[in-house]
Amino acid sequence: MHKLLFLLVAMVWASGSFAQNKKFNKEEQAIVAVLLAQSDAWTKGDMEGYMAGYWQSDSLRFVGSRGITYGWKQTLENYKKGYPTPDHTGTLSFTVLHLEKTGKNNYVMLGKYNLERNVGPASGHFMLLWRKINGEWKVVIDHSS
Repeated sequence: MHKLLFLLVAMVWASGSFAQNKKFNKEEQAIVAVLLAQSDAWTKGDMEGYMAGYWQSDSLRFVGSRGITYGWKQTLENYKKGYPTPDHTGTLSFTVLHLEKTGKNNYVMLGKYNLERNVGPASGHFMLLWRKINGEWKVVIDHSS
């Protein structure tokens, strides 16, 4: 498992998708692996797989252009409604600009997203609050614009 995680991080670094000259520690590598899995799931049109990186709780918060969405199920429904076909989902990539530990089981990540798709590209910035829950890193707050 650790070799696979290292390989994924190395591939991302080689492709220039993440901030250069940053060596991720073990916890950070685990977080980046979740983000990569989300990108892959999104690109395959697998919204449930994408949402596996989020805390499956009514306390999940997503902040976007339409305000705050509360809860995993509602966030999933919003994604399905906003990205109904492969022409809308396209290919998602992330650039991590900053990743900082903010508590024993918390990290804040700042970055950019890029979405190449048939209905037109989309891009913006995000701030994610990651929390280790039951041994897994999950997004508990997502502010994307």
